[in-house]
Amino acid sequence: MPKNNDEIVEKMIKGEIKPYQLESMFDAKKATEIRRRFIEKVTNTTFGYIDKYSIDEEMAMKKNIENMIGAIQIPLGFAGPLKINGEYAKGEFYIPLATTEGALVASVNRGCSVITKCGGATVRVIADKMTRAPVIKTNSVVDAIRLRDWIKENFEKIKEVAESTTRHGKLIDINPILIVGRYVYPRFVYKTGDAMGMNMVTIATEKACNFIEEELKKEGITVHTVALSGNACVDKKPSGINLIEGRGKSIVAEVFLKEGYVQKYLKTTSKAIEQVNMYKNLIGSAISNSMGFNAHYANIIGAIFLATGQDEAHIVEGSLGITVAEATEGGLYFSVTLPDVPIGTVGGGTRVETQRECLEMLGCYGSDKALKFAEIVGGAVLAGELSLLGALAAGHLAKAHAELGR
Repeated sequence: MPKNNDEIVEKMIKGEIKPYQLESMFDAKKATEIRRRFIEKVTNTTFGYIDKYSIDEEMAMKKNIENMIGAIQIPLGFAGPLKINGEYAKGEFYIPLATTEGALVASVNRGCSVITKCGGATVRVIADKMTRAPVIKTNSVVDAIRLRDWIKENFEKIKEVAESTTRHGKLIDINPILIVGRYVYPRFVYKTGDAMGMNMVTIATEKACNFIEEELKKEGITVHTVALSGNACVDKKPSGINLIEGRGKSIVAEVFLKEGYVQKYLKTTSKAIEQVNMYKNLIGSAISNSMGFNAHYANIIGAIFLATGQDEAHIVEGSLGITVAEATEGGLYFSVTLPDVPIGTVGGGTRVETQRECLEMLGCYGSDKALKFAEIVGGAVLAGELSLLGALAAGHLAKAHAELGR
């Protein structure tokens, strides 16, 4: 055993000790420190900040990170209070937002203020599902059709096998079942409780695929699961199927604003907001073939995800959605529809100490809280979207950034 950290670092540089092997040689804190010194040495860098943090290295390395060398810091602010009239989230909430984009928190905060003054946002979760779609190879299109039909006819048996792997996951559908040549892409659809659930549905789907292969073999049909994810899930990528079918939590948030409130608080008119939404979010998105018919859902989704320990790669899915702005006889109807927001209040990054505190700030950490959290997320996106479109309609966007020194 080397006598001191410098000797260990030298052995790491020579390749005699691998960075991941340090966990079996030292406690988590010391292993992290030595890896950090190794990176300083090989990159000729001096770290003065990433070594300052409060999270528990041992738990982080068990659940959340490999080759840990420290932690980064992202400024954390809040917007609110935001009044939400939800089925699960009822009352006023302060929204934690982690971002380095100046003016974002101020913009969302303005939206929260306007919505709250006008009676609050009505928010509902209209669908709740998590998907995994393997790619299964058959011998021909004839066998592909037989496989598709067999899956449909034996759904209850497949459901029993898949659910044997989890206490919380429920297989609710296998749809659509896509065929491309001799390859079949069945989209397994689950409910996953308060967990985001990707690991859960992957394990369940693997068991189901093994069962399907074995049962079809008895009927003289050879099929092979090429990959548990065939990209028709669709996980961590923008996709039309998720926009249409939904994934994670599908959320609608809406607010009605009287014309006087629009003029007083947003310094513009309902008609002007309607036109900006049509020409920017709808027509502009259509001509550019965008899948997000909105102004900046990803801004708010990203800031909340980072603050609360969600999988940051799912921000791309949360960016999908459609904003509706309609000038009515009495004012403005404004809504956001987010069909694809994968979130959880247990597991994953939600257990990291700082992210857990942000969920606790919302009253959303732990079991039976995911739908409440989803409604709060929907309300926050509504606030951010309303504020930005109001600023664009009033011609205030550049001015706001200039005044805040951004």
